[in-house]
This record gives sequence, C-alpha cells and structure tokens, in this order.
Amino acid sequence: MILWALGLVSSYSMGGLIHILLVVAIVMILVRVIQGRRI
Repeated sequence: MILWALGLVSSYSMGGLIHILLVVAIVMILVRVIQGRRI
C-alpha cells in the first residue's frame, strides 16, 4: 500500500488519474457490497 501510494504520487499524471479512477471504482463496489450485506 505504501509503495503503491508513493508510486501514485511520483507518477501523478494521466497514469495517476487512471489509478485514482480505478481506486474510486473499487471503493464504490466495496461500499455497495457492505451495504448489501448490512441490508
């Protein structure tokens, strides 16, 4: 996680934006799964 964060900061460009979008998508999926389990 730490190395990935450093790589994300060092390559803060188009690639960085793509990584951010992937992380956001994964977080949204996890939130939906957690909410589904709670319900």
